[in-house]
Amino acid sequence: MRQLLLLRHAKSAWDDPALSDHARPLNGRGRRAAVAMAGAMRSLGLRPELVLVSSSRRTLQTLEGLGALDGPPRVEPTDDLYLAPWTRLLDTLREVPEEVQSVLLIAHNPGLHDLALNLAAPDSGAPGQALAEAYPTATLAEFAVEERWAALGPHRARLVRFLQPKDLPEMAG
Repeated sequence: MRQLLLLRHAKSAWDDPALSDHARPLNGRGRRAAVAMAGAMRSLGLRPELVLVSSSRRTLQTLEGLGALDGPPRVEPTDDLYLAPWTRLLDTLREVPEEVQSVLLIAHNPGLHDLALNLAAPDSGAPGQALAEAYPTATLAEFAVEERWAALGPHRARLVRFLQPKDLPEMAG
């Protein structure tokens, strides 16, 4: 069984209008959410072997906020993931080497949300209901994938959990 982790970048700052969208950093809340999500990932035993991350500043800072991931995983920043549509994200996942058992993809909405919605089997229960509503910043979706990465497609993954920052004690309130 393969594991696919989809993480939307944490909350970014909008206070410098001179910065391009690609260069926007995380704000304070975003940095706190990334650290909180790192703790949740560690407590759940989530240990990606490969991290595919958009080249934007906010996605890279989200990865930094996760701290030292167990392994450590191979990290591949990729320009093609910046604001990519779900079909491009799916194509990227289909190119993952078959020996990799766990992948973390850090990217942007709406592509990430659309990817998660398309991957999830129709009978995803409560996690699927939460996913259908929204995909907030710093939210993690965990999928179990039975087939090869190259065969990944719509409704071919089981949504295991959908963890939002508001679900974490560190971010409550």
